[in-house]
Amino acid sequence: MSFGRLGDTNEPMSEMNVIPLVDVMLVLLVIFIVTAPVITHSVQLELPRASSAPSEQTIDSVTLALDAAGQLYWDNAPIDQTVLVGRLQEAVAANPDLAVYLRADRDTRYEALARIMADARRAGVARLGFVSQPEAQ
Repeated sequence: MSFGRLGDTNEPMSEMNVIPLVDVMLVLLVIFIVTAPVITHSVQLELPRASSAPSEQTIDSVTLALDAAGQLYWDNAPIDQTVLVGRLQEAVAANPDLAVYLRADRDTRYEALARIMADARRAGVARLGFVSQPEAQ
């Protein structure tokens, strides 16, 4: 009778091999650790609550308005999208506690709003709020 290496007889193994299972679990753990910060990252906004009393706008604020055609306004004066980051950086440098209020037409594309929010974040704006009309009661 001939035996193989280390006494191996041609019998099936009776133990479960868990090494591939552990490898898969470790790979999944690494994937979750890497992707968790990406999933939870979001833009922090102070959104106004809809109420019957309008909130008072402070002197340390800028109002950005975006109409349905995509034209951007800085305190009711037309402004080009390409110079927005520079103007916001100057305003934040002058007042680090600057509040930016964003008014947008209801037919405005979300892509345009997202671009403005990203520009504001890039410029260092910490307080960004949306202006809305109070609900009719």
